[in-house]
Amino acid sequence: KVTIKPKTIAGEMAQQAEPQTKTLSCSICLHLLKEPVTVPCGHSYCRTYVACDVCIERKLKASKSCLNCVASYCEEHLQPHHEFAALKRHKLVDPSNKIQEKICSRHDEVMKMFCRTDQQFFCIFCSMEEHKDHNTVSAAAEKTEKQRELQESRADIHKNIQDREKDVELLKEQEKTINLSAHQTVEHSKQIFTELIRLLDRRSAKLEKEVRSKQQTEVSAVRALQENLEQEISELKKRDAELQQLSHTEDHIQFVLSYNSLSALSVSTHSSNIHRDPRSCFKEVTAAVSELREHLHKVLMEDWTKVCHTVERVDDLLLEPRTKAGLLKYSQEITLDPNTAHKHFRLSEGNRKVTAMDKDQSHPAHPDRFTNRTQVLSRESLTGRCYWEVELRGRGVEVSVAYKSISRAGSGNESRFGLNDKSWTLYCSPNCYTFSHNNIFTPFSGPQSSRIGVDVDHTAGVLSFYSVSDTMTLLHRANTTFTEPLLTGVYINDAGDSAEFCKLK
Repeated sequence: KVTIKPKTIAGEMAQQAEPQTKTLSCSICLHLLKEPVTVPCGHSYCRTYVACDVCIERKLKASKSCLNCVASYCEEHLQPHHEFAALKRHKLVDPSNKIQEKICSRHDEVMKMFCRTDQQFFCIFCSMEEHKDHNTVSAAAEKTEKQRELQESRADIHKNIQDREKDVELLKEQEKTINLSAHQTVEHSKQIFTELIRLLDRRSAKLEKEVRSKQQTEVSAVRALQENLEQEISELKKRDAELQQLSHTEDHIQFVLSYNSLSALSVSTHSSNIHRDPRSCFKEVTAAVSELREHLHKVLMEDWTKVCHTVERVDDLLLEPRTKAGLLKYSQEITLDPNTAHKHFRLSEGNRKVTAMDKDQSHPAHPDRFTNRTQVLSRESLTGRCYWEVELRGRGVEVSVAYKSISRAGSGNESRFGLNDKSWTLYCSPNCYTFSHNNIFTPFSGPQSSRIGVDVDHTAGVLSFYSVSDTMTLLHRANTTFTEPLLTGVYINDAGDSAEFCKLK
């Protein structure tokens, strides 16, 4: 019987495993192979390492590959390429295990040419055969071209990234605006409904006071009548008792004398008041209140439908297309009102264009004319949804909307677009934009354009400004409540600058 000791078995297994471990180890990194590659000499190495083609015993990691030699070299075997003049002219690149792919399989030459017709690389000998008369360039020239295309692609990508980052910022601002607008709308609505409830409560209390006062008057009159009637009843009972006693008198002379001495009986005149319906006192009041209720109910229902419709349109306002075609359906033709133009303004192009001049243009006096502010307003009132575009020329031109009641005289804030609660304006400079209303200024950046689109929804209380080019870029959106009819207008600061309201197709 043979006894096998575990220690001996373990030792034999270790001896057998040692050469196997060596076989599965990378000749370069000396660790277990990862994606193994075997070279003709029989050594194996990891694909992530490019082995030196010259090393014999142990393959070292290559530091460079030579396109001329079609081989890879470690630092030691690369030295001749640094020392000998002939080798110095060779093209060295980062180590690559795909260097063979750069060699023509037919002519065993480096493929230094590229055929744009066939979209493939080839060697100099191939060019004399199947690539003759094709659009061919050197590999370096093709790389230069592709590098240029690459840079253009990167530039486009960077522009798209910037555009989308701006869109993200705009969406963030829209989110803030939506939240703020919704909060303000809710609070404003609560305030309005609270005021309505308070008004109804005051009217109800006043009506109750008047009814109670009338109640006391009527009750006092009824009680006075009641007291008079009760006194009459007492007197009548007293007279009845006297007559009853007199009826028992047997003496004829005494009976006649006593009866004649009694005072005449007064007749009551209160019967007409007693028999009227007491409920008729307040029937007319009840009817009037009921009529008021029906009227208020009708008005509230009609206006409530309008309110709900406005809320439903919020989605349309937020998701509206940023293309000109999406806004043109609301286009409004704008002409300027000569009677509002400042004395230095000259109107042309059928009153669609205004230019600031150095000299007085001799406009006749008119109460609608801006006397100190270099501004002008439109003839057309803006109702419902309206869209128009203005072509600007100059450094300090503003596009505005304002109530017709804005002041025309003086140089105070009450007559300047954007400095009061009757106007909204967008200042356009070469470097930035500024929106102002009620003397509150909001600067922001955006794509520069000489054409500005303005979209106003009077019912919804939304005013939007766009930078107009091939696409529509939202610059700023204001949410408010318009309480009067609107006009559009422009402010021009410098002589020679102009603004023209465009004809939209």
